[in-house]
Amino acid sequence: MKKLFYPALFHKAEEGGFWVSFPDIPECLTQGDDMTQAYEMAVDALGLALSCREKEQQPFPDTSDPTTITPEPDSFLVVIEFDMLAYKKRTSSRAVKKTLSIPEWLNEAAMAMDLNFSQVLQEALMSKIQA
Repeated sequence: MKKLFYPALFHKAEEGGFWVSFPDIPECLTQGDDMTQAYEMAVDALGLALSCREKEQQPFPDTSDPTTITPEPDSFLVVIEFDMLAYKKRTSSRAVKKTLSIPEWLNEAAMAMDLNFSQVLQEALMSKIQA
């Protein structure tokens, strides 16, 4: 999956720091004590919102053209870069059991070499998807 870019509005919070909203994803809100933390929290909140949509088989919302968004006073626009594959690698390491079939001769040769089938499959899949 390629990278996604969503505009976010960073609003100055009265108590300091920023709270963040996404015009294209109204349910996605977060906050941070400073710009760096607010940006990192925005990436995580966006990942959670998009992951939920993906699990519910809902399409991702189209991204608004940032030039059409007018920030309110005490707020400014930031485009958040999001990589779903990197997000999943960072947040979802749960193992999933897979059943597969290989030729008997290949199984015997791999067992003779004492290969870890799970590790070899993971390495091959990561190589294939270039992760």
